[in-house]
Amino acid sequence: MVCSSGAMNECLIRHPLHCKWDCFSVTCGNREGSEMSKSVTRGCGVPVAAALVFGAMAGGALAVAPSFDCGKVQAGSIEELICKDDELSSLDQKMASVYAEAVKKAANEHPPTLKASQRGWIKGRNDCWKSDDKKLCVKQSYQNRIAELQARYRLVPAVGTVRYVCDGNAAKEVIATFFKTDPSTAMAEFGDRTALLFQQRSGSGIRYEGQNVTLWEHQGTARIIWGNGSPEMDCKVSR
Repeated sequence: MVCSSGAMNECLIRHPLHCKWDCFSVTCGNREGSEMSKSVTRGCGVPVAAALVFGAMAGGALAVAPSFDCGKVQAGSIEELICKDDELSSLDQKMASVYAEAVKKAANEHPPTLKASQRGWIKGRNDCWKSDDKKLCVKQSYQNRIAELQARYRLVPAVGTVRYVCDGNAAKEVIATFFKTDPSTAMAEFGDRTALLFQQRSGSGIRYEGQNVTLWEHQGTARIIWGNGSPEMDCKVSR
């Protein structure tokens, strides 16, 4: 009986240092002595590290599996593209892990928006079939969504918070909390509104953009636009 590569992947993920090949199975033992076996045909008694080396030398490296069942995807779909690409599969695994962390943080969220936003993101990711460079589109979609969840649900530490007073009016205060994600992000607050911003390339200073929100800071002053068609605000860092 031959098992899928998912068996070995599962073993490597759960117990990377205690996984070995035997004659008929991939045996996965943890430090407490419990083990899990999946049927597979391979050589006897070969440790996983050696098996990986031998596999690479033979030109047959183990494939990376995404978090979903590749046996159920449609031909020509974005899911099929992900299944056939190790880099995208790894990003999907990371997404699944980050999303699971976000679900825990969002347990008391009112109104609950995480699941709906995730469904919307999946739909957007799958629309990458329209792109000229499908892989790049999917890759950037994963990277942006992972960064968004990490920042929005504080899954990574903040690297700093800056307060900006705009137009000389203390009531017009924008608070930006920055996160070292990939790409870099900021959560901005203005009154009762919040916005997720992604760092953009800039010739000078730092520039972040989100949906109808722009923050560009240079040498302690900032120009902030909040809302489509809104006037630009002249802001200063509040000490």
